[in-house]
Amino acid sequence: MSHDPTVNAGDIARLAGVGRAAVSNWRRRHDDFPDPIGGTANQPLFSLRQVESWLRRYGKSYQVSLGDRVWQRLKAAGDLRLGELVAQAGALLTRPAAPGEPGPESPVAGGLEPELAELLLELAEQLGALTAYEFLCERYLEAHSRQLSVTREDVAGLMVSLVRPGGSTILDPACGVGTLLLAPTHDRHAQAEPGAARMLGQELSETSAAITASRLRLRGIEAEVVAGDSMRDDGFAGERADAVVCDPPFNERAWGYEELTGDPRWEYGLPPRGEPELAWVQHCLTHVKPRGLVAILMPPAAASRKAGRRIRANLLRAGALRAVIALPGSDLWLLRRPAAGERPPSEVLILDATADLASVEPAWEAYLEDRSDQTVRIIDLLADEVDMTPARHQRRDDVGKAYTEARDRFMAAASAPPDLKVLEQPLDQPATTLGDLIKEGLVATSQAPPKMAADGGEVPVLTSDDVLNGTPPSGSTTMQQGLIAIRPGDVVASYSSVRVMADGGAVLGPHLTLYRVDARRLDPDFLAGFLRAAGGRATTGSSRFDVRRTRLPRLSLKEQKAYGDAFRQLAVLEDAIRETSTLGQALIRLGLDGLADGHLHPRAHDLTP
Repeated sequence: MSHDPTVNAGDIARLAGVGRAAVSNWRRRHDDFPDPIGGTANQPLFSLRQVESWLRRYGKSYQVSLGDRVWQRLKAAGDLRLGELVAQAGALLTRPAAPGEPGPESPVAGGLEPELAELLLELAEQLGALTAYEFLCERYLEAHSRQLSVTREDVAGLMVSLVRPGGSTILDPACGVGTLLLAPTHDRHAQAEPGAARMLGQELSETSAAITASRLRLRGIEAEVVAGDSMRDDGFAGERADAVVCDPPFNERAWGYEELTGDPRWEYGLPPRGEPELAWVQHCLTHVKPRGLVAILMPPAAASRKAGRRIRANLLRAGALRAVIALPGSDLWLLRRPAAGERPPSEVLILDATADLASVEPAWEAYLEDRSDQTVRIIDLLADEVDMTPARHQRRDDVGKAYTEARDRFMAAASAPPDLKVLEQPLDQPATTLGDLIKEGLVATSQAPPKMAADGGEVPVLTSDDVLNGTPPSGSTTMQQGLIAIRPGDVVASYSSVRVMADGGAVLGPHLTLYRVDARRLDPDFLAGFLRAAGGRATTGSSRFDVRRTRLPRLSLKEQKAYGDAFRQLAVLEDAIRETSTLGQALIRLGLDGLADGHLHPRAHDLTP
């Protein structure tokens, strides 16, 4: 194992207690910042020793914790062995050395080199074995986020809460690193409660299976985790759990179609070659007891693809498929294994919860208690294409309600232009320029620090898009020297727009100029209006526009405010037009849908019975 650990930009940011943007700034501004010694152009790796030396040289405080030292020693072996070493760390922590047993210097103590094993045991003594191992697992998942598919924690918790009876056996046949099996503990650093569920898991990757087993054992959970291909080599053949949860691999064409054509698991039909998710659905149903529940994540297309129509129909006829719920990025299917002689339900729950996960549990409870208003008749689905896409079956009364709300918002967003007097001849007024106003001290200008990043940190940043669209600050940066705090009344200009700030609390972003006026002598809306007018005229010319040459009439403050009010009304009108355009598109879509499906009709000809 190499003794020159490496760190990425995120590691450096953690060591120095700054955001990633600060590390990017250091690399750009300091020629002597260490060069990468590995990784890729997008994910460079640096020598930890060189980074430490650079931080010391520039007087930047940093701290390498014991956990970071353990992690960097693990990473020093390279990405290809990282998962294997994390699994070995789990083996060591779940098998503490007892008197007379081999210590950490022995190969049987997790397979780690003695120095690393001693550091790991020291970390476990400091934090507790569970917290120490979860620290390593979190860093491992972060480092391999593109290679490892991990179920979102909120989705995992939802899935388990929907299907789990107390003190039950739960199976996950595609358990990954154990996210779904860990969900019942709620607190990832907590020990299991007395009477907790027995966990069964299978995972194709031996490394991931080992990590899952260690995470469960460190919580005191009774668990059995096996490595292998659940489709071709079922590690729990004949086992029936109280509930099954699963986040299977999507679009995996090599799932075993040729070898498994006559498999007894296909009670509802042989899954087509291109529908591996329907094989996982039936595999899960095979492993749940009668009346037991299955929660499985599915690609949205699985609810409507023609190839899977026959199996979806059979699942509905048998009463096995009880709900299809749209979540962000995937659908959640809830199934129940029918008991012998049990009468199947006549309706299925179809719900779009992409905007509100909290709506799922109440909707499921209402369905189980036969009081749901978000169901679709199974007979209607069977008579059609068996298309269970939630967006297609949204509650019909919502169309009318949404149309009415959108129409009201559209009407409320309308704004009138200012009442301007039309003159036969333009006024001939004494004028000045912005440059003169700056020299006279009526206006002070500022710009953001050069090479400032606005893509991460704790300080909100106003961006060019925010100025153009009239939206709140959308960027962020780290605390650093040279930031320009925005105050109410400041005029902020980009290349294409100008805005008078109503609020403060953010800093000026890149490519923006701030004009701070002496409010006792100059009205900010007056200045902003003439800057906008000059900028608009400049875009039609061929020469480069010098903003300091912007001409403004020399007027009293009272006269400036009259102009400022008119400019402000035009700005409000512009925002209203932008908003009504967006609302209008939504209103048109809802009107088309409502008229087409019969839930809206023209008032001039009342078509209701």
